[in-house]
Amino acid sequence: MDKKFLKKIIAQSPEDLQVISACCSEAKVNTSGIKYLSSNKIFLLSLFRFDKENEVKKESINSIIKFEFIESSKSKNIDQKNPNKILELLAIDVFKRNHNFEITLLFSKNRFITLTTEVIEVTLEDQNLEYAKSNKLQK
Repeated sequence: MDKKFLKKIIAQSPEDLQVISACCSEAKVNTSGIKYLSSNKIFLLSLFRFDKENEVKKESINSIIKFEFIESSKSKNIDQKNPNKILELLAIDVFKRNHNFEITLLFSKNRFITLTTEVIEVTLEDQNLEYAKSNKLQK
């Protein structure tokens, strides 16, 4: 019996965040799946990524990246009025600026989101495989 296990990766350093970035490069993101809950200081990104960790079968997985302790969120070249726009996540970068970290989500076509935080507390959590298989975002 082939059991499916959902992954959960926790990042608390720039090096850890590189692992999440590698897992999520080329992921598809619907603009409606981008949420900043400023009162909770949480930024959520719902995406469909390829299971790059699986050498045999490259499946599409519905995953959520949760960024905690986010002080601010700024986006550039992302039309938030178009909830059905599909973005391609290229990488997640982090820079130290004074006492804060700036986490940059780089998308194709020069689109990006910059998150400001004092600490790196990021979780990539797979939701399920079946939903992603039937979803139109898979290519």
